[in-house]
Formats: sequence, structure tokens, C-alpha cells
Amino acid sequence: MNNLFIIIYYRTFAYLTIRDRLPTILTKVIDTIHRNKNKFFEEHGEEGVEAEKRAISLLSKLRNELQTDKPVLPLSDGLLDMEQWNQYVERQQALLDGDEAPSWFKSPWLYMECYMYRRIQESVKLNPPICDFDVFEEGKTHSFFESQQAIMAICTYLQGLHKNMEDLSEEQLLEQFLKLLQVSLWGNKCDLSISAGQDNSQKSSPIDSLETLKHMILVDDSRLVWSMLMNSRAAGGPVKPVARVDIVLDNAGFELVTDLVLADFLVASKLASEIHFHGKCIPWFVSDTTRKDFEWTMRQVQSANHKWMSKCGFQWQGYMKQGTWVYHDHPFWTLPHEFCDMSKDAPDLYAKLQKSDLIFFKGDLNYRKLTGDRRWDYTVSFNKVLRGFQPAPLCSLRTLKADVQVGLRPGQGEKLTATDPDWMTSGKYAVIQFSSPYNE
Repeated sequence: MNNLFIIIYYRTFAYLTIRDRLPTILTKVIDTIHRNKNKFFEEHGEEGVEAEKRAISLLSKLRNELQTDKPVLPLSDGLLDMEQWNQYVERQQALLDGDEAPSWFKSPWLYMECYMYRRIQESVKLNPPICDFDVFEEGKTHSFFESQQAIMAICTYLQGLHKNMEDLSEEQLLEQFLKLLQVSLWGNKCDLSISAGQDNSQKSSPIDSLETLKHMILVDDSRLVWSMLMNSRAAGGPVKPVARVDIVLDNAGFELVTDLVLADFLVASKLASEIHFHGKCIPWFVSDTTRKDFEWTMRQVQSANHKWMSKCGFQWQGYMKQGTWVYHDHPFWTLPHEFCDMSKDAPDLYAKLQKSDLIFFKGDLNYRKLTGDRRWDYTVSFNKVLRGFQPAPLCSLRTLKADVQVGLRPGQGEKLTATDPDWMTSGKYAVIQFSSPYNE
């Protein structure tokens, strides 16, 4: 087993990400700030224009550092996580031979990607009065509106379920759970960081595509997840479910709506009594969900000129007011740390997750942090690569967009490589992988 970090070797997907995709994203960020120059002037006068120029200067410098493989620089913006980031730089330095400093093409891929997004945040934060500007907001908003037809379709489907939820047999309930779990899974394809900010919205109803996509799910532990939820439901009796479900979110836009639909179903079907959502504190990986995105999405769905979409929005706002749904964010989610370090580096967050009965981890970045972004053999078990990270039973819902994958059958990975060399990075394949501390 080769469990080395994924380093940025020449011509690998990691190398192409650093060489091509990240500079493209930085160029789009610079362009976005420049296009908002008039907005900054209207809101802040000349001070806003000067801040725009300074932010662009810092981002242009960052792009040059990346493209010329300069050493990683410590952060200087004074934010709460700055010391942890700078300590991580020292940790990476200690892993290198001799006096060589960590640099863009000579460091673990996961670290450098996270570092770039944190430096983008620094470039904005150092320049008040535009320091709260979300450089990715336009793309997230566009993706949401471009996915309207698909959002209407899943909201209509959900409201249809609401009408006869009480009459569903256990077998029918399982059928609907599997459908909505897969809708949430395939919602993860809408990732703007992978498309470098290009439109990656969902145009059609995902419900209609599920049957044709089933064979693209390489590992499907969804029935184990179902069994865990049913056991918790039985413990609560016929009326009172006891399961707390946590969802560690990934992308805003269409994917977030699929997560909200799944969460609604879990509560309405009495498979869960409360849902805790976890998002990012700062704009991250182009399309990741922040609190602002979460609240904006709820308002947009509620105010939609579509009966069933609007009804969903009112129900979701009701869940929030009742405390049935709760939103959290924590700086750990935007650190480069692997999740096996959470109990040491963010014990408060780990303790919160220990209160959960089931945690869904959405998307590729969370999978990379769960597995440490290492070059594991394809057949190594999911439990093993978590390396002790087991605050509660957990399930990864992920479409593959990075070259790490575990838990496959013998020969499965090799066969995929022979027939489809880009299978780990194309977003065409997916996994539903479950792990429980009770099954070790």
C-alpha cells in the first residue's frame, strides 16, 4: 500500500490543477473585482476604488507566485485561523529535506489548493471597505438561477411525497429514501471549482436520470445508511424519532437545494428529528456554501414564483425557526488539515459531531480530507483510511473529481483505468460509502 500524500507530480491531475485551473480561477477573481469597481465607488467612494486596486495587486502577485513556483508565504491578515495556517506551513517545512521551503509545485496538492483560496480571502480582507466582498458570489447566484427547472422539479416531487408520507409502507419509504439520497449524490456534480468557474448548472430533472446513472455508482452503501436510520427510528418509537443527522455541505446552488430536499424528507418521514448543516466561514473553492449562501437560497426558494418551490421554502424557514434545522460554521472546515486531526486541532467541533447519529460528508474535498488525500490502494477499506476519525457513523456522498478512491472490489479500479483513464477525475462516477465505529 502506497499511502503517500498526493504530490504535484508532472502531468498528473494535481499538476494540471495547479498549472492551469488555479491560475484560471485567480484570473476570474481579478476580473470579478475589477468589474465591480463602479459598485465599490457607489458604496464607498474613492476609498472603495483604492481598495479594489490594492486587492487586484495582491491577487496578481499571488498568481505570479503560483505560476513561478515561489515559496509559500505566511498569512498576515490577523484572522482567527491565521496562526493555525502559519503553524501548518512550519509543519510542511519539517517534512521536507534540508532547507527547501514548501512551494506551489513541491507540496501536497490538498494543502496548496486550500492555501490559494485562503490567500484569496486574505487579499480581500486586507482591503477595507471591500473586505466582506464574496468574489465567488456571482457564479453561485448564476448557477442557482440556471438550475431553476431542475429545482422546480425536485421541489414538486418532494411536495408530492408530503401529501401521502404517512401512508407509505416501509418498502415505499426505502424506495423514496434511495431516490433522494441519489439526487443529493448527483447534485455534487455541480462544482464550479472543477469547471474553473464555468457554468456547471443542472438543467433537467435529476429524478428522471437516476436509473441510467445507477451503474456509475462504484460503491453503494445506501442500504447500510437506511438500516442505521431505521434502528434510530425504532429506538424512538412510532411517533418520536431520535436521530440527529448532520450534513457537512459542499456546493451552493443546485447541490445545496438537493441537500435541503433530502433533509426535509428525513424529517417529514420521521427518519430524523433534527438536521444540523455545516458550511464554510469564508468563500471557498469557488462554489462552497457559506452562511450567506444558505440563507440567500432559503429566501430565493421561498419567494419563487412557483407554487411547490415556494411551499418548500416556507417549510424550510419553519424548520429553521423551530430549531429542527440548525446551521453551523467553523474555521476548521477551511483549514488544510485532514479530518483525522480534528479531535486534536478542533476538539470543540469534534465534540459537536459526536452528538450526531449520522454524518453525511458531501463532495470531493471532504472525501480528500477524510482519506488524507493519499495514494491508497483502491481496495483499502474506507474504515481504515479514516485513521481513527469516527465521531459518529458517517457516509460520504461524492462524485469523483480527484485521484483518490478506496473501498473498491479487487480489480475494479484497474478495470476502470483500462476502459476509462480519467474515471477518477471526470465527475462521471460516484460513491456512497458508509463507516460506523460500531462495526469495527
